Amino acid sequence: MSFNLTGLLRDNIKKMVPYSSARDEFKGEASIFLDANENAFGSPLPHDYNRYPDPLQHRVKEKLSKIKGVPAENMFLGNGSDEAIDLLYRAFCTPKLDNVILVPPTYGMYEVSANINDVEVRKVNLTKDFQLDMDGIAEALDMHTKMIFICSPNNPTGNSINPLDIETLLLNFKGLVVVDEAYINYSKQKSFTHALAEFPNLVVLQTLSKAWGLAALRLGLAFASKEIIEVFNKIKPPYNINQATQDLVLEALENVEMVNAWIKTTVEEREILAEKLSGISQVEHITPSDANFILVKLEQPRELYASLVDRGIIVRDRSKVALCEGCLRITVGTKVENERLIEEIQQFYK
Repeated sequence: MSFNLTGLLRDNIKKMVPYSSARDEFKGEASIFLDANENAFGSPLPHDYNRYPDPLQHRVKEKLSKIKGVPAENMFLGNGSDEAIDLLYRAFCTPKLDNVILVPPTYGMYEVSANINDVEVRKVNLTKDFQLDMDGIAEALDMHTKMIFICSPNNPTGNSINPLDIETLLLNFKGLVVVDEAYINYSKQKSFTHALAEFPNLVVLQTLSKAWGLAALRLGLAFASKEIIEVFNKIKPPYNINQATQDLVLEALENVEMVNAWIKTTVEEREILAEKLSGISQVEHITPSDANFILVKLEQPRELYASLVDRGIIVRDRSKVALCEGCLRITVGTKVENERLIEEIQQFYK
């Protein structure tokens, strides 16, 4: 099915003239900057934060390009993945007219952003195996469906979505298929970034908040065609990634080996944690996970949750979420943290 990006865009976005910042207009090198009404005397900090940051984060993208194997021109950096999600709605969905497909249980910000932007949400629950209901999705689509959001590995279930199903949607859906890979570093599945050239309607979301341990810096990544990235850059705030974040991310990206070691340890601890949990008779089911967390169905989930809170251990109660009845979502911690968790769960059930 042919993909028409221009036809997918909102009319006002097609017509709008983007804001042009002082640093957008200037190219090259200079020693005196009198263009952006900055404080020429410096800042109270030991770094030169008196100047506005690079609005397109070229140095960070160049470094990420080498790590991710994706050209910088196919990359957008946002204030967390949430900014990219919001921009997708603002660019492609006309309020009160268009709709999107969500596949619960899934990441909650897709629906929150839809509600903020006054866009209809059509929910097609995953199957009992937490895979896509392809027939259900096909029935929910209409001429005003602009996007399908798929989280893989999925949050809160932890499993990867069948990539052949995602490819089927990419081939047959005329809108955008957004694949959120926040947890891809923990999975054996191949990232869909390898398919960007093949599918012009593909948007892949990733983050530095999980495996890279940079949650406090709030840096999300979107990978897509050059044309879609240009849309992101057209409507984003002028300086959406501050200079302190850019500096710290560049420093962090020098430590690939450390991050890879953390990923390996996390996956090992995930399997140990799952094995120990399975040895507790009140644990009814553990969903196989490709993420850095485990979805566990067990007896008295809400009471156990409250008991753990009382003991200073915080997990996530997902027992009220569709298809996750009776479940807690448990992030894989350090070896010591995981052992303490198991002890407290065992003590609770005694």
